[in-house]
Amino acid sequence: MNTQARCVMSKVPAVTLVFWIVKIAATTLGETGGDTVSMTMDLGYVAGCAIFLVPLVLLVAAQIRAARFNPFLYWAAIVAATLFGTTAADFFDRSLGIGYTGGSLAIFACLMATLGIWYMAKGTLAVESVAAPDTEIYYWIAITFSQTLGTALGDWTSNVAGLGFGGGAMFFVALLAVLAVLYYTTRVSRVFLFWAAFILTRPLGATFGDLLDKPLNAGGMDISRPLISLAIAAFMAVCLLLLPQRAGRHPGAPEGALG
Repeated sequence: MNTQARCVMSKVPAVTLVFWIVKIAATTLGETGGDTVSMTMDLGYVAGCAIFLVPLVLLVAAQIRAARFNPFLYWAAIVAATLFGTTAADFFDRSLGIGYTGGSLAIFACLMATLGIWYMAKGTLAVESVAAPDTEIYYWIAITFSQTLGTALGDWTSNVAGLGFGGGAMFFVALLAVLAVLYYTTRVSRVFLFWAAFILTRPLGATFGDLLDKPLNAGGMDISRPLISLAIAAFMAVCLLLLPQRAGRHPGAPEGALG
């Protein structure tokens, strides 16, 4: 099967600079949007989880049923996973009373278990293999846990580690820069680097979102959460309209192989 045919079958976007820009925007939107429902609207974390779980399930189901890659559908599902992940992480950390460290460790264990089961079942975690419905289920479960973990990690670095929102954001930027250096200068597994970067962009978006919308006395800029959320959503829409994404393969994956 040639590369062009494989790309038509792919259900995820090509991993390019545009992918990472939209991904970081989506994770920031998930933070500000999730906090809008649970905090600004004062509906709480349980209600927030319930509200966002419905569109998440519906959008992921639509994504799995879709015959080919649709950028708007894909990124809508990513945003839904991030919104749910924000409220779910806050529920783990605060409502369950296990704290930021306990919440981060619990969600990390869930993510690692998902990736481990996926690998044992399919023999690969390469994004290019995400085409069959059963593989997509593993993919979206991993996505949801990674988005949830990102909020918990962002809160941990900002509060427990004492880096604050700006310091936390710069910390994750530094980690992503290390991954970029490894990508361009070493033969470290491209699949590993992708998932590491995918996971780390979430706490980057979380800390940046908190920097924008948290009160001044908490180290934030106290900008309206709903307004920020609308602005980020508009930015994402412009990116998808002006910088259209194509279905693609995992960077560095061998030709003609599923991994």
